[in-house]
Amino acid sequence: MDKLQKSQANYVPLTPLTFLKRASAVYANRTSIIYENTRFTWRQTYERCCRVASSLRSLNIVKNDVVSVLAPNVPAMYEMHFAVPMAGAVLNTINTRLDAKNVATILHHAEAKVLFVDCQFVSLIREALRILMGDSDSEKQESLVPLVIVIDDIDSPTGVRLGELEYEQLVQMGNPRFVPIEIQDEWDPISLNYTSGTTSEPKGVVYSHRGAYLSTLSLVLGWEMGTEPVYLWSLPMFHCNGWTFTWGIAARGGTNICLRNTTAYDMYRNIASHNVTHMCCAPIIFNILLEAKPHERREITSPVQILTGGAPPPAALLEKMELLGFHVTHAYGLTEATGPALVCEWQAKWNRLPRESQSKLKARQGISILTLSDVDVKNEKTMESVPHDGKTMGEIVLRGSSIMKGYLKDPEATSKAFKNGWFFTGDVGVIHPDGYLEIKDRSKDVIISGGENISSVELESVLYRHPRVLEVAVVAMPHPRWGESPCAFIALKQNEAGKTDDVKESDIISYCRKNLPHYMIPKKVEFLPQLPKTSTGKIQKFQLRALAKSFHITENSTAAKKSSVQVKKEIPQNNDQPHQQILALSRL
Repeated sequence: MDKLQKSQANYVPLTPLTFLKRASAVYANRTSIIYENTRFTWRQTYERCCRVASSLRSLNIVKNDVVSVLAPNVPAMYEMHFAVPMAGAVLNTINTRLDAKNVATILHHAEAKVLFVDCQFVSLIREALRILMGDSDSEKQESLVPLVIVIDDIDSPTGVRLGELEYEQLVQMGNPRFVPIEIQDEWDPISLNYTSGTTSEPKGVVYSHRGAYLSTLSLVLGWEMGTEPVYLWSLPMFHCNGWTFTWGIAARGGTNICLRNTTAYDMYRNIASHNVTHMCCAPIIFNILLEAKPHERREITSPVQILTGGAPPPAALLEKMELLGFHVTHAYGLTEATGPALVCEWQAKWNRLPRESQSKLKARQGISILTLSDVDVKNEKTMESVPHDGKTMGEIVLRGSSIMKGYLKDPEATSKAFKNGWFFTGDVGVIHPDGYLEIKDRSKDVIISGGENISSVELESVLYRHPRVLEVAVVAMPHPRWGESPCAFIALKQNEAGKTDDVKESDIISYCRKNLPHYMIPKKVEFLPQLPKTSTGKIQKFQLRALAKSFHITENSTAAKKSSVQVKKEIPQNNDQPHQQILALSRL
């Protein structure tokens, strides 16, 4: 056996680029992309990607050079997921919701050689480039600034320019018979994605060709995506490369429905017009769809499969989505795991359960995708696995080929993430007797009150069932007796009169008393117009924790005997009052 050797015939480095080449041959005349009135076939998409890769090489882009893209889910953004690595370069998709300072930081850290920017974000890039040049001495300015190429809207050109080149010019200039740069080592980097930085500074996460390839296959299989799916891009492609479905839709010969804006009207319109079968999104999109006005809606005539992740969706929210005609599959993952790492695979026996019970099961994060060799919940200090009782909490740890190569230029953070042969996620969870995992919190978000561990996610799930709650986040608040106690921040739905001031703190507390153990009841409820979020839609709990610290809880002698508390808000004596900051952020 040992004498049998690898050869070009039996050993080829794994890369998702093979999906596009196969699609162009097998599904040549199938529609690959639909963007308003613009359509391409898979043969055309392959040719366009070859042309762009050819043009990048003519611009002196070589192996491992970083090519950044700041664009919404338009055709060019999709094409560059193939074209950039076909040129041997590394794709860096930048979050379109970042400000100029953060964009400049990423461009500097990534050392981007070329920057593609959609016409919608030209003014943002002008400011980012000004910051980038201003932060360096004159000798380094030229090398730090990437070549900028504008992506004009292919369906409705604007004529906006920044520099001499435009994306479609590169397409026309390129060689349609360009031979993609051969991947010699599947461990080579294919993309660079920056974390959203909910608990720390954003870090550059590097994916390998091998990891991207295997993760793509795992998600296609785990979601049971058949051939010819019609996929709506409601998930940003900049988010973990669209959870690898940028490559996965090519693997299945599907159709990409590109979407510039994720409004309720645009999503419903495209679902109805193109008979969408699949879409991915964070739970924040659920509220957009659920809160749509009558004129924005379209009837869902056939079930739309939704893969959701990013934050644990409460069971009540999942149930509402099912009633609209969306079939939801819950996943769990993070940037470092190439997107989803766990999927709540559905079991046929669960179909016999009541709808409410099914929704609770769907709220679990489930079991590992096929790419992972192992997943566990461990005591971080002893490295012992927690019992499968659905109660004992520990840190979620992963290992497998879909885990990142590491953090760019940050060996210390890489070493901290990889310990004892595992990747430590920083998330706290439990494992149920059936082996399904359920996330309970970020490790920093567990509330320890009088020795009791309170899961903010569990408390939030109960609050989401209140008919007037639109958004909720629970954080720890200092408590003189218990050390910490839950503080709930809530954004309310409007009543029929368009108002929210009819719901009081006492109403929420009373609701909690009927549905929660005494120790889990929030000691304070604060209403905000909108909860502060990261650029990827995740609630920024660190901002809410800062606000919660400004609430001072006292216990007078009478109240202490009744185990009740009084809550006062400490007003800081400077202009950095957390409450004012949060209110300002929530209105953005």
